[in-house]
Amino acid sequence: MDFHGANVLVTGASRGIGAAIARVLAKEGLKVWINYRTSVEAADRLKKEIEEAGGRAALIPFDVANEAEFVEGIATIVESDGGLAYLVNNAGITKDKLAMRMGVADFEEVLRANLTSAFIGCREALKVMGKRRFGSVVNVASIVGERGNPGQVNYSASKGGMIAMTKSFALEGAPRNVRFNVVTPGFIETDMTQQLKEEIKERYVEQIPLGRFGKPEEVAWAVAFLLSDHASYITGTTLRVNGGLYT
Repeated sequence: MDFHGANVLVTGASRGIGAAIARVLAKEGLKVWINYRTSVEAADRLKKEIEEAGGRAALIPFDVANEAEFVEGIATIVESDGGLAYLVNNAGITKDKLAMRMGVADFEEVLRANLTSAFIGCREALKVMGKRRFGSVVNVASIVGERGNPGQVNYSASKGGMIAMTKSFALEGAPRNVRFNVVTPGFIETDMTQQLKEEIKERYVEQIPLGRFGKPEEVAWAVAFLLSDHASYITGTTLRVNGGLYT
């Protein structure tokens, strides 16, 4: 993989898909800023793992849903490294419930954690990257943002909004040579899917043409490609990583 910049911020990087993204990008030579909110032990383990493998990593704790903290976090990175070359907006939460039982507070909390946070990150990245006329951002959405899912009206709205938002940021970033793309993972082997009952997993697998759940690393390599110079003529696109479940 070919990277022109030197560092990357990955939000929600302490576990799951975020941790896999951090590992892959570190292997590719980038200094990875590992963002987390509460999982300090997991983040510290990931940092040590990356460093023991010969990579570079730093911890940067903040709540992505807090505008002031996110802005300060990026400012800290710029002050330390002289700039920010890449950003992966991966952090997010779920509060699943059937729509008839879902309160406005649950709906808005998920939108703020998933969509508003990504907006803040994209906005601040564009400010920093635009000055150097170089940068790349990947937003991690979800298959449910494209096809919906029962019990996830709030999550679907947040991820669908992220896809649309990314297209607009791509248009605004293009004159400054800052690219914005999105990946939409399907069912991936993470802590979230591990909590599903076996019969539910089997039902989902039957619907997936490739016949299995994806691995976090398979999402990570897709993210790495879109960030890299190998995708230098790609912006505003959605890359589906779902085993053929939704095309």
